[in-house]
Amino acid sequence: MRRPSDPTHKLRCMPYEVQGVVALSKGAPVSLETIIVPDPGPGEAVVDVQACGVCHTDLHYREGGINDEFPFLLGHEAAGVVSAIGEGVTNVAVGDYVILNWRAVCGQCRACTKGKPWYCFNTHNATQKMTLADGTELSPALGIGAFAEKTLVHSGQCTKVDPAAKPEAAGLLGCGVMAGVGAAINTGGVGRGDTVAVFGCGGVGDAAIAGAKLAGAAKVIAVDLDDRKLEWAKGLGATHTVNSKDTDAVAAIKELTGGFGVDVAIDAVGHPAVYQQAFDARDLAGTVVLVGVPNPTMEITLPLIDVFGRGGALKSSWYGDCLPSRDFPMLIDLYLQGRFDLDAFVSETIGIGDVEAAFEKMHHGDVLRSVVVFDK
Repeated sequence: MRRPSDPTHKLRCMPYEVQGVVALSKGAPVSLETIIVPDPGPGEAVVDVQACGVCHTDLHYREGGINDEFPFLLGHEAAGVVSAIGEGVTNVAVGDYVILNWRAVCGQCRACTKGKPWYCFNTHNATQKMTLADGTELSPALGIGAFAEKTLVHSGQCTKVDPAAKPEAAGLLGCGVMAGVGAAINTGGVGRGDTVAVFGCGGVGDAAIAGAKLAGAAKVIAVDLDDRKLEWAKGLGATHTVNSKDTDAVAAIKELTGGFGVDVAIDAVGHPAVYQQAFDARDLAGTVVLVGVPNPTMEITLPLIDVFGRGGALKSSWYGDCLPSRDFPMLIDLYLQGRFDLDAFVSETIGIGDVEAAFEKMHHGDVLRSVVVFDK
């Protein structure tokens, strides 16, 4: 029998009522709704969300580009404090400061048993459902749903980090920044002295640039159509920039690398024309990494002799091939040491009622990240 002082001992057994941002139907503007968050069950945790970034994935959910399981409780790039835990939870405790992740590894699937948990094929989510006030079940974005004052997740989706890190910066590791940094370091294997080209200088692309810098790349070439974004890229570690609207990007990259091409080319757009450029811009035995997400209709044709003759590797990067328990604390430590500038990704902080306007700014390329802060 648990002692009353045990934080898993819960007598209230009543749901929480909070405000959250919901996409009720395909393409419709999001709305602020009353959300019912149940007490955590076995293996679950309730997190008081402090900040949550506005990511392209949330917009894809609103537009029906992920699936059609409306209504969606949006938001997934978040940091906050654990306020309740369910039976059997041992990895976090009430009061822990955590970043939420959507790769709560199972430890038992084919990938995990092969020692590659960053590919986990059976990640955990909360079993119980959050609902609207009328009982309609919500689909939480990426199993998180963090555009809300509280959210219910599987405890494995909570990664404990140093509470000295500001939540509006720390939460971005939950998706876009980790995807980009991991594409460079984990998937691309960027090392000291390497040359790197990153195509697309939004949040994920700029994170890949920052990751390449962190790994010791000698040259980091940023490619985009927008001079504003290229300026942002320089601030995050790009040594050279190419505006591919006016310049042949492949020729420019080869000129900057002695005619050879780069060791690692990262497509952070997810478009066949961009992937072709990345493929053509790499050196012999170089690596192409696709971290931008294409739509289901896109196809690409490559000469098979070039795939063979150039050697190297063509890779996709899922969530930066990250292992949250390994990567989040390490990157937060680097941030607190002043070696990894997470703050540079935060273009603005906003209130929970401003998400729809943030989607518009994101669509027009006016921000790297708008971040909802829950004291605004």
